Amino acid sequence: MENRLPKGTLGGQAVLEGVMMKGPNGYATAVRLPDKKICVKLNEYKSFGDKHAFFKLPFFRGIVNFLEALTLGTKTLSYSSSFFEEEEEETKADKLFKDIFKDKAESVLIGFTVCFSVLLAIGLFVLLPAAIAEFCSKYVANHYVVSLIEGVIRLLIFILYVILISKMEDINRLFMYHGAEHKTINCYEAGKELNPDNVKQYKRYHKRCGTSFMFIVMIVSIIVFMFITAEEMWLRFVLRLLLIPVVAGISYEIIRLAGRHDNAFFNVLSVPGMWIQKLTTREPDEEMIQVAIIAVEAVIYGQEYVDAVNEAQGLETPGVRYEFDDEEDLEGF
Repeated sequence: MENRLPKGTLGGQAVLEGVMMKGPNGYATAVRLPDKKICVKLNEYKSFGDKHAFFKLPFFRGIVNFLEALTLGTKTLSYSSSFFEEEEEETKADKLFKDIFKDKAESVLIGFTVCFSVLLAIGLFVLLPAAIAEFCSKYVANHYVVSLIEGVIRLLIFILYVILISKMEDINRLFMYHGAEHKTINCYEAGKELNPDNVKQYKRYHKRCGTSFMFIVMIVSIIVFMFITAEEMWLRFVLRLLLIPVVAGISYEIIRLAGRHDNAFFNVLSVPGMWIQKLTTREPDEEMIQVAIIAVEAVIYGQEYVDAVNEAQGLETPGVRYEFDDEEDLEGF
């Protein structure tokens, strides 16, 4: 009998020419190679919250999950892009970097990338809207109106950013794989057999999507930042930065509830985020859906399935094998 994952525990993201799917105990990355074969890799994964119960508590788990999702997303994007990189001669800087960090070089590079991404996001979506709102405050006396203006500016910057990057061919294909990811999860959670014909019938939007999370973050930030009433501008900026984890924690709990409950209140709450997903998803083709299905099934069935898929195409399973000792070990994958 098929091992069904509990509702709300399957998630993922689009990667370069592929899809990463994550279950309770591991994640699988399936990539469509230039020769049209599909290479799939399964990794064991334990959340920081699984090791430290404190970080599984409401609010705190949102902060941890946000950072873990960012790190895992960067790692799997880097992995998928490695299939399409042209061979280049190693530079002196590359050699020096590897000499310094040795076998930790890849992890350190991912860490730098995550830090840079966070700083860029803070600058673009927190500090820039705040600076524009500070300018507007010279002409608008009401503090709450200024906070609302800041929130609207933040949302407009986000939408403009998504529209601009969607013009890039690689990003447009990434959005198509994003649609394939959502359709496949929707099909699986509806209890239907995973095949291209079934998956095509489902919507490319999902309530637990990271895009919806970003929208909730922006709404929550408007409310939270309204309580910042310090007179000094520098202090208002610092307080915004300190409150980012609070905003992330609250937003995660909201998106988690919305994903687990199918009622009128949460459906209405999810509508704006679903609208924005029209910008971050595209209708996938059948080949993309096949990749997403393989990623989901790899998470469900484990390493034997992964090896079978790769061997059937004449591919060697990449990375360290994750072995299952018995049927119980298969649970959660």
